[in-house]
Amino acid sequence: MEAYAKVLLIAIPAFLVLVIIEFVYGWMIKKQTLRSFDTISSLSSGVTNTIKNVLGLTVVVIGYSWLVEHFQIVQIKGTFLVYVLSFIAIDFAGYCMHRLSHFMNYFWNYHVIHHSSEEFNLPCALRQSISDTLSIYAIFLIPAALIGLPPKVIATISPIHLFLQFWYHTRHIPKLGILEYILVTPSIHRVHHAINKEYLDKNLSQIFIIWDRLFGTYQEELDEVPCVYGVKKPARTWNPIIINFQHLWLLIQDAWRAKSYWDKMRLWFMPTGWRPEDVRDKYPIEIIDDPSTQVKYDTAASTSLQVWSWVQFTITLLLMLHMLVVLPDLKLANLYLYGTFLFLTIFSFTTLMDRKPAAVFTESIKSVFGLAIIWFYGSWFSIENLLPFGTYFMVFYHVFSVLAVVWFVKFEINQSSSDVEKSIQPMKTLQEVSTND
Repeated sequence: MEAYAKVLLIAIPAFLVLVIIEFVYGWMIKKQTLRSFDTISSLSSGVTNTIKNVLGLTVVVIGYSWLVEHFQIVQIKGTFLVYVLSFIAIDFAGYCMHRLSHFMNYFWNYHVIHHSSEEFNLPCALRQSISDTLSIYAIFLIPAALIGLPPKVIATISPIHLFLQFWYHTRHIPKLGILEYILVTPSIHRVHHAINKEYLDKNLSQIFIIWDRLFGTYQEELDEVPCVYGVKKPARTWNPIIINFQHLWLLIQDAWRAKSYWDKMRLWFMPTGWRPEDVRDKYPIEIIDDPSTQVKYDTAASTSLQVWSWVQFTITLLLMLHMLVVLPDLKLANLYLYGTFLFLTIFSFTTLMDRKPAAVFTESIKSVFGLAIIWFYGSWFSIENLLPFGTYFMVFYHVFSVLAVVWFVKFEINQSSSDVEKSIQPMKTLQEVSTND
């Protein structure tokens, strides 16, 4: 885990630099593909996924090492060939798992966060799951186990394979000629993120597009069909933690409400989006059948609220980087405390981004939790080793953040809601007068 943390300390700044470049380029050509709150939501999702991985919150049903031990038939020799075959095996396994996520109700919950943005840009690549609590990924690595590809090589190649999927999440790169027949390109992946009927559940490959071409899931981007991004059941929130579990909650509700025990059981394994007929009729949900009718989720926000949200995200990101730096010295209990605090922080400031008065409650819980950590340990996870007076800053931050959220809720969210109600009332009065006349 310490090696993984060191890799992240290099990869995260690199990703952020590329996001900034995309933003600047979009501004320069007057074709901006990043929206403020959507970008914060995407980046925050990346933070939650990183924390989840560091905390080891995924239960591996079958490990690759176990597969090698029990299924190995031969062992490939030669270092270069081992790495090449490992990369190909991981890419094939990724296609299989990706396809399962798109075509089975339960596993869609693992993947829906990645498609939840109604934009397509580099930040949305960071929308990675925290709901994949049970991992069966290794099952699709059985071909690698049969030829004895070493677990250490698979473990080394896997994060590289994941990072290589970042670059093609952009609208600024056109089709790339002959590469479209070999690799997953931005054009190919734009299709994958679209909800147009022509594009739905297509282009599931991760690096080599050959898998889609072989298994009939390939679709070219069409000039006459502009991509509309998102999911057919819109998330309608900036909170990445809620988005991660929305589909699971719907499945739980549908299983509870279904009259048939057969429907209750098979619901989890049916094609994505399937619902029992009696539940579907009695409890309809919002579905986008015509992409041209999509209204992107947005929340009105003053410049000050947008700036505050970016400040909150920046502090959260810096604290996560601090957690990665001190990871070797943290006891497991302290690591979980730190991770819990960061989850609470993200939940809280994205609740405020959703313009929910409950943000006062969530921010209070977060800050009390943070202050309790400082009171119990006497410092903020030895932050003074990197930042003098760091603990004093954290005390100030916890207090100030609660006051700031109270201010935003009182004078921006509640006030604007009151203004809307006042503007509606005269309209009703005029209507009544007109009717009386």
